Order: sequence, then C-alpha cells, then structure tokens
Amino acid sequence: MCGIIGIVGKEQVADRLVDGLRRMEYRGYDSAGVCTVEGGQLIRRRAEGKLGNLVIELARNPAQGLIGIAHTRWATHGAPTTSNAHPHATEQVALVHNGIIENFKPLREALTARGRKFESETDTEVVAHLVSEQVEAGLSPQDAVKAVLPQLRGAFALAIAFRAHDDMLIGARLGSPLVVGYGEGETYLGSDALALAPLTQRITYLEEGDWVVITREGAQIFDTDNNEVTRPIVASGATAAAIEKGNYRHFMQKEIFEQPVVVAQTLRSYLRRVEQTVALPQIDFDLASINRVTIVACGTSFYAAMVAKYWFEQFARLPVDIDVASEFRYRDPVLEEGGLSLFISQSGETADTLAALRHCKAAGQTIAVVVNVPTSTMAREADLLLPTHAGPEIGVASTKAFTCQLAVLAALAAHLAVKRGRMNRAEEAAIVEHLVEVPAALNAALAHDEEIAAMAHLIAPARDVLYLGRGADYPLALEGALKLKEISYIHAEGYASGEMKHGPIALIDELVPVIVLAPSGPLFEKTVSNMQEVRARGGKVVLISDAEGIAEAGEGCLATIEMPKVHPLIAPLVYAVPVQLLAYHVAVAKGTDVDQPRNLAKSVTVE
Repeated sequence: MCGIIGIVGKEQVADRLVDGLRRMEYRGYDSAGVCTVEGGQLIRRRAEGKLGNLVIELARNPAQGLIGIAHTRWATHGAPTTSNAHPHATEQVALVHNGIIENFKPLREALTARGRKFESETDTEVVAHLVSEQVEAGLSPQDAVKAVLPQLRGAFALAIAFRAHDDMLIGARLGSPLVVGYGEGETYLGSDALALAPLTQRITYLEEGDWVVITREGAQIFDTDNNEVTRPIVASGATAAAIEKGNYRHFMQKEIFEQPVVVAQTLRSYLRRVEQTVALPQIDFDLASINRVTIVACGTSFYAAMVAKYWFEQFARLPVDIDVASEFRYRDPVLEEGGLSLFISQSGETADTLAALRHCKAAGQTIAVVVNVPTSTMAREADLLLPTHAGPEIGVASTKAFTCQLAVLAALAAHLAVKRGRMNRAEEAAIVEHLVEVPAALNAALAHDEEIAAMAHLIAPARDVLYLGRGADYPLALEGALKLKEISYIHAEGYASGEMKHGPIALIDELVPVIVLAPSGPLFEKTVSNMQEVRARGGKVVLISDAEGIAEAGEGCLATIEMPKVHPLIAPLVYAVPVQLLAYHVAVAKGTDVDQPRNLAKSVTVE
C-alpha cells in the first residue's frame, strides 16, 4: 500500500514531506520520491530502496519550495527502480498515485501514438501524460483533472502538482483512501491521518469518487459528478506517539506486548461487567432473524474468521461460510435472503474485501464489519460497525489487530447466541467472565518471551517448518506459519493435526521442526497422538501447551512453551502470543527486516 503526502505550505516542505513518508514506512515500499514546485519549476528527487537513500539524494540535491508531493511506492507495474519511482512528471505536471490503473495499456498505446514519450514502465505515468495533455491544450488544472478522471478504470488516490501553479495541489480518490488536513495557512493531503499527525488534527476523509483542490486557504471538494460538496472536518486522534517504538527494538515487538492493554480496551466496548452481558452498538435490524453468516477476509484476518466460524456454530448454532476475499466474488456465491455478511479488515480499505462487501450489499445482505479504523471506507458502508481498539499497527505482520479481532468476534458469537435463544443468562455471564480473563492470560503468555527468544536458534536454521493444531487451534497453526513466512522467510505450513496422515507426514524428517499447539482439554489426546506420529519418524517437536499438557506429553520434545491454562473459548487469543513471539525471535536471529519484510505491504489496496 503506497503512501502519499502533499503540502501547500508557508515554509519549506521537503523535510516535512520526508517526515510524512517516514510515518508511512509501515505500509511497505521499495522506492520513494519527492517533488516540489519553485520558480515555475518541478524539482523532483527519487531513490530506490529505503527512505534513507532519498534523504541522501536530497542532501546532495536539495528540493526548494513551499509546495510539494511525496510518495513511497510498492511496485505493481514495473520493477522497483528509480525510473519507476514516484512522483512521475512531464513538463507541466507531477503526480503520485496509490492504486492501480487497470486500463493503462490502451491509454499508454493511445498516448504513444500521439507522440508522448514515457520514461517508466508504470501504469501511473499515463495519468501524468493525460493531465499534461489537457493543460498543454489550455485547460485549467481543475478542468484538466475533471477531463481525465472519467478515463481511468481501477483504483487510485492521486496528488497532482502543476509547474505553473505554486499555490495549489489537486487530489482525487477512487477505491484508495485519501484525506485532507487543515492547518494555519497550510493545507495537506495524505494517505491516512497518521501521515499528517504532526501537522494537524483537523482532517476530512474524502468519499468515493471525490476530488479536491487544496490551497493555503483551505479545500474545495467535488463529488464524482463534479458538484461542489461539503465533507465534515473531524479530529483525527492520530498522535506522534502512536508510531514511536519506545524501548522496543521493533514495532512488531512493541505491538505484541501491547496486546493485554488493547484487547482490554476492545473488550471494554462490548462487555457490561456489572450486568455480565455482551452489548453491541445500536443497530436497526434484528440479529435473531439472521439465518446464515458469510465471513470474508484476507490473510491474518481470514484466520480470525476461521476461529469465528467455530464460535458462531458452537455457541449460536448459526451456519457460517468463510471465504478468502480475493476468491469470493469469482465463485458466484449463493447468498441467502436474510443473511449477514461479515467482513474483517485491519485497515478497512483492503481492495478485495471492500469489493466483496459491495457485492454482498448489492445482493441485499446485511453488512457487518470488524475494522481497526472506524473512519475507513468499509466502516462507512456497513450496517453494523464493530470496531477494534488496537490503535495504529505499524509492523507489517499483524499481531495486536488479530487478537483484537478475535476479542470482538468472541463477543459477537456470544451476543448472537443470546439473541437466537441458544445461550441463557448464566451461560452468557460465564462467557463474559472468561473474556474478562483474557488480558491477564495474555500477560502470563508474554512472561515466556525470554525462553522463546532463547530457543529461536533451534528454528532459525530450518528451511521448512510445520504447525499443527485441532479445532480452533488449527487456524492458529495457519497463523503461526504465516507469521514465520512473512518475517523470517522460512517456508512454513499449518495443518489440522488429523490431516498429517493424509500426505504431509511424508515431509517429516529430523530437519523439519514441527510446532504443535495443544492446550489440555477435550482435543488434547488426539493432537498428542498426531504429535507422536511425527516424533516416531524423527520429527523435532516444539510443544505449546499448558503445564498439564507439558507434564503429560512434553518429554522428548525439542522444546516446550508453557501457556496459562485457560478456557477453550479464549485459548486462540492466548496461543496467538507464542506463535507471534516465536516468529519474531526467529526473524531477529536471522537478521531480517522485521517491521518491513520484503515484498509485503501493510494494506493491499489493489486487487
């Protein structure tokens, strides 16, 4: 997910633009650039690789100007090279772009036939040439943008600077987020409120299809039909402290350790401790009438959905379908009348998930969303908003957002069970008490950080790692494998324990560590039986269980990680901690870039 910032200022902007990019590094990127406007010139500086390379370039070749745009790029069309880095420019305009122009090829062919020369392989550069053509034909910047936007298919957030106008920028959004910030004699554009946090707390979220002209005096916003509109100015709540690591080595480490607090904050919104009940935000539809739930998500959020399926069906006896968002629409799913479609996303802007939401909305489904950004597009389009309260998550590999999602989904499962008459008051009160225990249990799990760090060297040399779990621990096995892949670059797979005999056991030898998630309880013996099959074939087992489970099955394991004994309902939240810590410490041992792993972006805003 690329990062955009633009400033129409009253003092030099280059350093502030770079600072804004630094605040968006968490999104993932492979090149960066800045363009300022000064004395009728577009002054452009770009560099591939980390932001430090751009800083070096600006030190060698400063970019003067009171107005400018900047960008961190995650490559889609074209390799991550300097020539493909944003901003892209012509003689007349420079622009930055988050998203994808799906019809760029015919547009580029037409522009080339008209004599336009391209310097990059990107889809973005066609937009620069289209706008430039209109300006060269005598149109104003506003009319030029108005003429070009309808030609673009795909998803985009744009910030455009004009050589002959050092007092304005134009922004536009369709499918990718963009916000306007208001300062004293300055106005800003940004991909999110966090990018603008040091500059202003007063922001406007542009709506789908909006475009905006910003000057030092403020912003003029137009909708997709080019009608001038008013959008509310809100307090962003984003703070500089939100992206400070404090005493932690990495953001991911900090965010793992924030989980007891943020999960407690999240649960506080859904639990009524005095009454011992679960409460949701006010809704205008009857949850008891819901006859089927369809859950759609991507990546780590999809594994939260898998856990929720167990809970919804066990407690509420409500049938649940789950789908990976990128596949959902393409199988032409059957959506029953009276169904609830639930979408899970950290950012609330994930392109595939948002497209699935709109597909379900058009099919007459009731829409619920679990998101960490309550001002996101998904949040605004939902019938039922179920916010998490994780705070900004900077590490690309999701940790605290995942456990907060689980907390909300557990509360929702209990509430659905009550509404459907499947859970009585005493049972609801017991569920509330178990959920109240989660923050303390997370703290107890985090207390084993040092021993997990000490054993990371046993896993770091491996080329392949398997994770096993049963029931709701199966999605945790998948999540553990994903975390290890994401940040340590070790090939890892998660399996339902009982599936080992159906093929994967052929992979087992003394070089393949097997991570087994097996809290004591009704499924423990079956999981341990599968674990013994692994050990019988020379596999090296790391057992994650409670004291009772380790006492029974820990002997002969490569290592054991002890978790507190908890109710099965909250085990997925607690067992998320050791798989996160294991992935983190293995990545540190291997020396990888933990917070910004290669090839990954924090939020995927293109399909």
